[in-house]
Amino acid sequence: MSKKVIGYDIGGTKCAVILGEVGGKAPRILDKLQFPTEADKSHEITLLNFKRFTERIFGDNDLSPADIDCIGISCGGPLDSKRGVILSPPNLPDWDGVPIARHFREVFGVPVKVQNDANACALAEWKYGAGRGCDSMIFLTFGTGLGAGLILNGRLYVGASDMAGEVGHIRLEDDGPEAYGKKGSFEGFCSGAGISRLTEIIAEREIEKGNIPLFCTSEEGINPKTVAEAALKGDETAIEIYKTCGEHLGKGLAILIDILNPERIVIGSVFARQRDLIWRYCEPVLRREALSYSLNVCEVVPAALGENVGDIAALAVADG
Repeated sequence: MSKKVIGYDIGGTKCAVILGEVGGKAPRILDKLQFPTEADKSHEITLLNFKRFTERIFGDNDLSPADIDCIGISCGGPLDSKRGVILSPPNLPDWDGVPIARHFREVFGVPVKVQNDANACALAEWKYGAGRGCDSMIFLTFGTGLGAGLILNGRLYVGASDMAGEVGHIRLEDDGPEAYGKKGSFEGFCSGAGISRLTEIIAEREIEKGNIPLFCTSEEGINPKTVAEAALKGDETAIEIYKTCGEHLGKGLAILIDILNPERIVIGSVFARQRDLIWRYCEPVLRREALSYSLNVCEVVPAALGENVGDIAALAVADG
């Protein structure tokens, strides 16, 4: 039986209110309104904007809160999903201890569920995307940062204090690009921001030698996309960057596979866009490092929901 839900996707730069219908094989997005987060201002302004845009969606679709089964909220962590409290996300500086579930329950009188964005995306890919049919699945964001959502034995696993899945914090090397305040971390090698930092380190070294990497001449600037394009054209510096990223992804995946023995690992964002380039360097390391008994039953696949994953993730939280 289908039901109407509202999803809130809270990001560091933009937010969205999504009206959806869930209960079938895939959710239907019926309407969506987006607005800037204005993270430099009080969180109360953003909460007021969510109320205002939700009311506009109700009006545009001839609905009232009574027609809505649940509100699902996806937001960067850390947060407390059981109490529905956003704690202190690094990209939302004023959001310290915000009881967002209670706030919107009181505003609209409907149930409210909250999950961090990695867990929300894991639910979305598990229910509707590349993880469908699995009992044990890991979702890796591989976006600006690297976080994981864990589906274990047919359930989302959040840990004792909602901190399960912070795999970006794992140190893979004693030195290397820094993330989480830790040099050589998984996120430092395998994220959009990490690739950018790795690019700065390697490009600076090459420029000092008099070698100008192809991506340095791109009108789009230096980012994972332009570095990948240069690698595909045979630029040796760009190839080294993605080789380093891919090899460390192999190391990190081997750790996760050995510990959690999943059926599938679904990887989003940069990996989904550059899968062939990264995988050629990742797979040999993964086969060398991981236990064969666990690796042989695990698929590593790109995320299937594409650019809509944030919207569908918020709806998946409401449907969870």
